[in-house]
Amino acid sequence: MSGILPTTINPKSLKADALASFLTLLESVRGKKSLILDRTLSAPLSHIARFSVLQEHGVDNIFWLDDGPQRDTAQRNIIYLIRGDIKNAQAASAQIKKLLQTSEVEFDFNVFLYPRKMLSIEKVFEEEGVLGDVTISEWNLGFIPLEEDLLSIELPEAGYKGMYLHGLPTTVNFSAIALNALQKQYGIYPRIIGKGAQAKKLCDQLIRMRAEAQSSSSADSAATEWAKGETSAFDQLVVIERQTDMVTPLMTQLTYEGLIDEVFGIKNSQAEVPSTLFTASNPKLPANGGAPSIVSTTPINEQRKTRKVVLDGHDTLYASLRDLNFAVVGTTLNKFARKLNEDYEERHQAKTVSQIKDFVSKLGGLQAEHQSLRLHTNLAEEIMNRTQTEFFNRALEVQQNMVASGLDTSTLNQTIEELIVRGVSLDIVLRLLAIECLTSGGMKEKELANFKRLIFLQYGYEHILTLNALTKLDLIFQRGSKTSANATTLQFSSLRKNMRLIVDDVNEQAPDDVAYVYSGYAPLSIRLVQYVIQKRALGTKISTLGGSGWRGAEDILRGIPGDVFDQVQKPDEKSIKTKVLQAARKEVKRTVAVFFLGGITFTEIAALRFIARQESERRKILILTTGIIDGRDIMKTAMDITPSGVSVSAE
Repeated sequence: MSGILPTTINPKSLKADALASFLTLLESVRGKKSLILDRTLSAPLSHIARFSVLQEHGVDNIFWLDDGPQRDTAQRNIIYLIRGDIKNAQAASAQIKKLLQTSEVEFDFNVFLYPRKMLSIEKVFEEEGVLGDVTISEWNLGFIPLEEDLLSIELPEAGYKGMYLHGLPTTVNFSAIALNALQKQYGIYPRIIGKGAQAKKLCDQLIRMRAEAQSSSSADSAATEWAKGETSAFDQLVVIERQTDMVTPLMTQLTYEGLIDEVFGIKNSQAEVPSTLFTASNPKLPANGGAPSIVSTTPINEQRKTRKVVLDGHDTLYASLRDLNFAVVGTTLNKFARKLNEDYEERHQAKTVSQIKDFVSKLGGLQAEHQSLRLHTNLAEEIMNRTQTEFFNRALEVQQNMVASGLDTSTLNQTIEELIVRGVSLDIVLRLLAIECLTSGGMKEKELANFKRLIFLQYGYEHILTLNALTKLDLIFQRGSKTSANATTLQFSSLRKNMRLIVDDVNEQAPDDVAYVYSGYAPLSIRLVQYVIQKRALGTKISTLGGSGWRGAEDILRGIPGDVFDQVQKPDEKSIKTKVLQAARKEVKRTVAVFFLGGITFTEIAALRFIARQESERRKILILTTGIIDGRDIMKTAMDITPSGVSVSAE
């Protein structure tokens, strides 16, 4: 790297670079080719390239890795784009071996491993006897811009499953590679601060990567100049590990985007919704009542036609709605509808040719806004229909009581028992039990045994494996259990007070605290971020501590799982070009990068955007993550365990 480093992070540039690197790989294979794609890479790839772009660079057809290439339609050049894990390597090598044995065509096989080549993967191809028949390359995609302020690595299950259930280092390794790539492009993180055992490993790995670059024999080359320590974009990197706060993702999200995720599921910035939402006329706007209750996770009836809808910031109405508490979405839609109607009425004021021409030029935009209004009005109504049932209202009440008051759990357990008997979706029940364990330090032996019995009777004995997995994940456990780290370290009752997790009389219409995203509960993960960069939000006691970082938080942090770290990366003074350059950088509004290791929820994203607006005069906030996750995803991690003990899908 040479010259002056960029002063701001440019997501469009990152996306262009990612596309360019992939197209370079494609062009290394001349002629038409068939692309065999790992399903988990479909979303990341679609974020940077349309199929038409791939066609322009020789991709004739695409097959899923599960199915393999179709011998009659596959091109002679076959490219496998897969994540670098053993399962994928075995599948690819078996398909290649079969084609070599059964086809008369001389295929040319290329394997692109994401994010890097590994000896263990090459060994799989060697054991199948096909290593000499394939060319193995690597594709390090890094962060994918989902929005201007949101970058994601898009790992399967946000890397949560591999890191916590299987104990694999891949989530930390991939995160280090992606974060280091940002350092190379925009300069080092002057400070790396965070919480969590895996987060500490990530920090250590980043420090080691820089040290290795500094000691490299080519230390004076452009490739390693970043390691000298110049930075013009970053203020600091805050790393929050998912396991430091497992209560938040298990709670029902109450923002508009969060509820769309809970009801329909949002993957790859898309939700699959009933197609009738696009065609319903004269929709009824949602009432401006209180926040909805909990949502059903029952899949949409397969007999009903569905359609995918893109949900991102390019839709200006959605951008204004997504981070709102759902209770105020109806009001916002009404205001937008009135404004749109006023814009349409301007046509009656157009008298001259010039005025008519101006209105016609706006007509396309007005029609797009009208279509968006109809969609989101119908979506909001559908969400309300799915959330206003007795079952889920009672379940939400249980959640809120658990995090807010620390009431005796016996009454709450009676409600959970009733929900089980009445056949509520298992993942909702498991989320409630996990929230109880995390907020109460575990369950009494007798109560836990009773719940296990009820679950086996109602949902089946195969869920012995599910509950075992949840115990391994430290989500459902017996009080005082020595095997559970959270049972002895997560002091939720004291954190509730010391970190101001509960905010009474939260203002959902004009929020002044991040607690609005859960109608009164402030995510612990976000409070940790605020402790580092916005202490005043945590109340007078903490704001008077002054200083930066974790200063004064030692006792509080001992009640949260995981290591604490605060590492300063000092620049090499010899690499600073001039005093003028140093002075200029002090005037730049730098970026705080907040990285969630193991996944982030849409409500946490909304809360970070709220902080970003408050801090806009002082700094920028860039949200980074291994992926977007919710309570259903976490429960699915445990429910997807097969009798053999091997998960259905591997990271």
